[in-house]
Amino acid sequence: MLKYPLILIHGTGAKDNTLFWGRIPKLLKELGINVFYGYTDAWGSIEDNAKLLQLRIEDVIHKTGAEKINLIAHSKGGIDARFLISTLQYGRKIASLTTISTPHHGTLIADYFLNNRTFQSSLAKRILPVLVKIFGDNNPNIYNVINELSINYMESFNQNNLNDPLVYYNSYASAMASKKDDFLYSWTYQYLIKNAGENDGLVPVKSAVWGDKFQLFTDSSRGISHGEITDIKRRKIGAFDIPEIYRKITDDLSKNGF
Repeated sequence: MLKYPLILIHGTGAKDNTLFWGRIPKLLKELGINVFYGYTDAWGSIEDNAKLLQLRIEDVIHKTGAEKINLIAHSKGGIDARFLISTLQYGRKIASLTTISTPHHGTLIADYFLNNRTFQSSLAKRILPVLVKIFGDNNPNIYNVINELSINYMESFNQNNLNDPLVYYNSYASAMASKKDDFLYSWTYQYLIKNAGENDGLVPVKSAVWGDKFQLFTDSSRGISHGEITDIKRRKIGAFDIPEIYRKITDDLSKNGF
């Protein structure tokens, strides 16, 4: 069992509920882990979400009396957490940061949309901001978020947000084995395979590597997509039972004293 409480942090286009995290919170609670959600915005900027995390961490510490918190973050949630730790100087209150499928070095999918004429058209810029408001965010900004996931932006971000020696960083990722694994990511998977190599449909594996330890989850016959790694489908994916992946992650954290 973990020494410190755990906060789950979602990525872009998601909200904290059982729809997104599937069976994972239930399993972790059955293991005796004190689990909380980060309650960040679906389309909030890195800085805005980091500030929301700051408030959430203070709330969890107040409720539990814990000195520190463990963070498990999916996708952009990992970047939000790193900004919290480094720029907002919250490392003293964070025991560990585990990132899952986080584009630490950016993703070419973001660059593709930034350079796409249709996406940058005046019509799209009127419609898309309205559509993302359905998530109920405080300050939704789809264009800013996509820019923050680009290759150049993340290169600068990494230079300005170095790892805090007080925090244990480790990372995980999944990869699709073919475009047939998940129809939702079939086109983006093919685009990345041609231009960035092995990927989960949104994030190249090489971009997800960060910290003291890295592990990849995939299988030659059936891989795991960017969305599937959060158990959104609530079923076994190929050879993988997704909640068991999170059991392994927390077991490793526990063995390291977190």
